[in-house]
Amino acid sequence: MKIILLFVDGLGIGDDNPEANPLFRAGMKNLRTMLGGELPTKKKPWISFDGAIAKPVDALLGVEGLPQSGTGQLAIFTGINGPRVHGCHFGPYPPTGLRDVLESDNIFAQLLRRQKNVVFANAFPRQFFEYVQRGTRRLTVTTLSCLAAGIALRTADHLANDEAVSADLTRERWRDLGYPNLAVITARQSGAHLAQLSAKHDFTLFEYWLTDHAGHKKNFRFAAEVLERFDEFLGGVLEHFDHGRQLLVIISDHGNIEDLSTKTHTRNDVPCITTGLRAGEFAQHIHNITHITPTIVDFLTD
Repeated sequence: MKIILLFVDGLGIGDDNPEANPLFRAGMKNLRTMLGGELPTKKKPWISFDGAIAKPVDALLGVEGLPQSGTGQLAIFTGINGPRVHGCHFGPYPPTGLRDVLESDNIFAQLLRRQKNVVFANAFPRQFFEYVQRGTRRLTVTTLSCLAAGIALRTADHLANDEAVSADLTRERWRDLGYPNLAVITARQSGAHLAQLSAKHDFTLFEYWLTDHAGHKKNFRFAAEVLERFDEFLGGVLEHFDHGRQLLVIISDHGNIEDLSTKTHTRNDVPCITTGLRAGEFAQHIHNITHITPTIVDFLTD
């Protein structure tokens, strides 16, 4: 069994209201097709269609306040209730007091201890590696997890060889980063590249953070573009997806882009969307975002 986890930052379940929710302005044709023509809403958060399931998942974790990326992502990628342990929601980076537990118990470390082959598919430019070498401690949960587990982050060379995925999916931003010869591609091609990479690994993670960025900007045109780009990427993944051997999971850390009436995060549930091998069984185990890592580890090691 192989698992692909698509982490989509800042994607909650909102109202079926195109005046506030850009998911209902954007095309989202691939996600809709996967879910039988629907998208999860507050009125109908559960969807089951042809082996694919969308269900609402709690991101508040019993802690007052708006959920934040640092503690929320720690909850996803360790299985530990970061907000409760820290005493509040915190972000965008993980709190210093939880770095030790993040470094020892992140999903990559847990799977490596069980001799599983894992990959973080995002590619990083040389500027990021220079930033890390300067000793910064302002790193995201995912990058800290990789560095602590000894997983080499993907580079521009991996990207040029179609062995990694750009955070913007099309590679358009890389020219401004000093890579003029790196070809721009479609989001659908990036999805195909991720599917090919996942065939070589037991666990594959890709992080899409532009959704949270778009939510904070409150710009409907930009938000719709970001969502449609992800949808085309999803279509590329599904074109090469092996439903008999692979499980695809989509999860988020908190709401944001689903309600552009506010620039802040939301208290909405987030969708857990699954398809492929044992999708229904996987969904049954997920009630809040701390259940993602332990369930993935169990599925890959049972």
